[in-house]
Amino acid sequence: MNKRQQELYKLLGDLPERKRPIRVERTITEEREDYVLEKLMLDLNGIEPVPAYFVRPKNVSGPAPTMIYNHAHGGDYVLGKDEFIAGRDALQSPPYAVEVAKRGWCGFCMDTWVFGERRGRTELELFKEMLWKGQVLWGMMVYDSIRGIDYLVSRPEVDAKRLCTAGISMGSTMAWWLAALDERIKVTVDICCLTDFHTLIKQRGLDGHGIYYYVPNLLKHFTTAQINALIAPRAHLSLAGNYDKLTPPEGLDLIDAELKKVYAKAGARNAWKLVRYDIGHFETAAMRADIFEFLEKWL
Repeated sequence: MNKRQQELYKLLGDLPERKRPIRVERTITEEREDYVLEKLMLDLNGIEPVPAYFVRPKNVSGPAPTMIYNHAHGGDYVLGKDEFIAGRDALQSPPYAVEVAKRGWCGFCMDTWVFGERRGRTELELFKEMLWKGQVLWGMMVYDSIRGIDYLVSRPEVDAKRLCTAGISMGSTMAWWLAALDERIKVTVDICCLTDFHTLIKQRGLDGHGIYYYVPNLLKHFTTAQINALIAPRAHLSLAGNYDKLTPPEGLDLIDAELKKVYAKAGARNAWKLVRYDIGHFETAAMRADIFEFLEKWL
């Protein structure tokens, strides 16, 4: 990590040791119509197990491009990683697991804290407990995602030089945070949650985002654009709805203007792209097409 990445990482609270070994239990291997699905139980953080899915094409030979898919929030604490293989109402069909497999890519998605098979405590309860302990819920979520990459690059099916990350809503936010902090991500796709923090405050939109979203002292050190600038010069596609209250258009203007300058200075003007649609908080067929056109180009 460079100095600014280290500064951002330190804001994420007291995180577990990065060098601790990762233990893996493969609970089920299941052949489906479009791919082979592995159900995994990962020890990433030494606190609680992390259930995950790994999807590989049936005839994969040698290392393949791999998507780290980040599931959304949406108030649905049951769905979690199942979004990757089953989809959700805000997404197009087919699910992303099918989309990556039919291209010969692998895919990975895990339940983040309080979702899916990790539910039981409420989001607010866990946020409060972690705060007392010097931890940050979002920090622990990001930590698990980084450690998930540590696991992925150890697999023979995964091409460690061709990793991408994507997601919608909370998954979108995870995509750009993860790419900002982990340079192993080659391509980033965020769907409907590139939010300028200062504009969100100005327009009184804070309650639209869950408590997980808030990192103490963050705005003393970073704007949204400055976090995303850490991804440059790597490829980054952002897709946003002009009617999405979680991503005020005024804030999108600010982020886009700043990142265009950052990418131009880095000699990678075409690697940053913001595409806006006259919609709300969901993915359209046009967006899905734009996403895989971008991934095919840069991955």
